Amino acid sequence: MGSFLQIIKSVTGYLWGFPMLVILLGTHLYFTIRLGFIQRRIPKGIRLSLSKKELGDNGISPFSALATALAATIGTGNIIGISAAIAIGGPGAVFWCWMTGVLGIATCYAECFLSAKYKVKGTDGSYTGGPMYVMEKVLHQKSAAVIFAVSTILASLGMGSSVQAHSIRAAVQVQYPASSSIIGIVAAFLVGAVILGGAKQISKVCTYLVPLMSLFYFGGCLLLIWINRAYLGATFAVIVRSAFTSKSVVGGLAGTAVMVGMRTGISKGLFTNEAGLGSIPMTAAASRIESPVKQGLISMTGPFWDTVVMCAITGIAIVSSMLREPEMYAKAADDQLCFLAFAGLPVNGSLLLSISLVLFAYASIIGWSYYGECAAQYLWGKEKILPYRIAYIAAVYFGAVMSLDAVWTVSDLFNALMALPNILCIWMLRKVIIRETRRGIETKIKC
Repeated sequence: MGSFLQIIKSVTGYLWGFPMLVILLGTHLYFTIRLGFIQRRIPKGIRLSLSKKELGDNGISPFSALATALAATIGTGNIIGISAAIAIGGPGAVFWCWMTGVLGIATCYAECFLSAKYKVKGTDGSYTGGPMYVMEKVLHQKSAAVIFAVSTILASLGMGSSVQAHSIRAAVQVQYPASSSIIGIVAAFLVGAVILGGAKQISKVCTYLVPLMSLFYFGGCLLLIWINRAYLGATFAVIVRSAFTSKSVVGGLAGTAVMVGMRTGISKGLFTNEAGLGSIPMTAAASRIESPVKQGLISMTGPFWDTVVMCAITGIAIVSSMLREPEMYAKAADDQLCFLAFAGLPVNGSLLLSISLVLFAYASIIGWSYYGECAAQYLWGKEKILPYRIAYIAAVYFGAVMSLDAVWTVSDLFNALMALPNILCIWMLRKVIIRETRRGIETKIKC
């Protein structure tokens, strides 16, 4: 078993190493250029997502679809992931993470456009879709669709459920010596109470949970930045400078090469916003918006909020705190930089951060359950969703009580098996995306 896991680690490390960075970043750059820097239409996407006008008779609201996607993407990676990126790659990693988020907006638009265009209407009037439907119905690649769907289910049970439940346990036990079993039971109950109600219940909870938890954490970061306001100029300077220079020493940390900072920042950015992974398009397909161009504009605001805003604000809060009290960070663990930063708040910063971690992880569990449901429905039909939900709830419990090193590794592999066929899909249909987007923006959407 040990040797088999080592093989998996090697394969996963290769897939998520330089090749995947080149594929994803290249895709981001291509669609950014070919779609005329569609990122400049983010304000339009935000306005559409908040619009009360219902465009269509069925499906969930545009904001609910976006909130469900954000529930899955705004997770512990926005906190612990950025902390690790700065520790490993230096402050310059924040810059490259931010740039990756900006470029990833274009890929997110492209994949969500396709799923919105080729979504399927059910007998109950609801919509479903995602890359697997596009692969089968448009490209006639059934085997690729099945690989994507199976990988989505397995990734949801691993990274989406078990790993996030493990994060909840860790965050709770930082504050209280609670039993892992009790935490697992409570977490499984709270998740079950939502996902057993189906897609509409999931979207309803996410509609309220995502804004509240984001504002809660965002407020803590802003307070921390205000406390460190005297160091903001130096913070931005060192983030930009260390992104392009080979020497950067902040808070006593050893300087890192530019390539390390780039690789770390880009990989964290790619991982946290999920642009190109194929997950966000499933929520885009469920929306009642009839125009795939409009739905693409709404969905692409996801990476904006997740990476361009949340990851950036986390990075600024940490780096400014490092400049204010450098001696505290000299020998800090990779995942502790954010905890040290929040310790500088006049309130109980550790408790505030732990609550944020619990909320983010819980939201990710709910969001990823929807992705798994979409894949299960594609493979086995709507009647087989209940067994999947039960397995998902069980995975929440086991994730809270077990060690998850192997689950992390296997989940990364399944994420790669989602990303690769999805990216191939949008490349094969790139002419459709570009042609119809240009036509739609010119004739229908006055941005």
